[in-house]
Amino acid sequence: MPDKLSDYLPYAIGAGAVAISFMILSRFFSTKAPAAASRVIMGKTQQATFGGGCFWGMEKWFKSEFPGVHEAKVGYAGGTTKNPTYEEVCTGKTNHAEVLRVLYDEDSVNYEDLVKFFFRMHDPTTLNRQGNDRGTQYRSVIYYYSPEQEASAKKVKDEMQASGNFKDPIVTEITAAPEFYEAEAYHQKYLERNPGGYCNHKIRF
Repeated sequence: MPDKLSDYLPYAIGAGAVAISFMILSRFFSTKAPAAASRVIMGKTQQATFGGGCFWGMEKWFKSEFPGVHEAKVGYAGGTTKNPTYEEVCTGKTNHAEVLRVLYDEDSVNYEDLVKFFFRMHDPTTLNRQGNDRGTQYRSVIYYYSPEQEASAKKVKDEMQASGNFKDPIVTEITAAPEFYEAEAYHQKYLERNPGGYCNHKIRF
């Protein structure tokens, strides 16, 4: 056992190094993310869902227009059948619409801008139809997730109707978001994988 203070120094230095090393390793190998960081990420991420004809074109145009959209999934919503297939939706008996759900960063994407773009890239005046696509699954619809989204969607719809860009009345439905059913894998990113594939959407004004 050491009998004077200077003899303790090597032990103290060694113990301190071990403690510091342990703290560093614990930080790097911890499986828990900082709670504050998780809250920030979730707080900035919002969702929006739109139906405006074939969902292939919806996905293509929204992803190209808004870099702040970090996830886009096509699927089905608004009907009565749980977990519907594409074939079932196409019969018109499920009452589901083909829709696009996007997750976006609210710091870089404004919800009203999403709604305005939605009205610009499809025809909201044709009931249950977009171009050659006919049926209830092709209806124009906005599904909102909060009172703020509902108010914004109705405000933009009124502005669009008064803008003079549409000769006929806008028939877009605005309703609370129902359950979203993700479409089959072969529908996801369809036009990215098939650049020459079918798309009847375009920027109209």
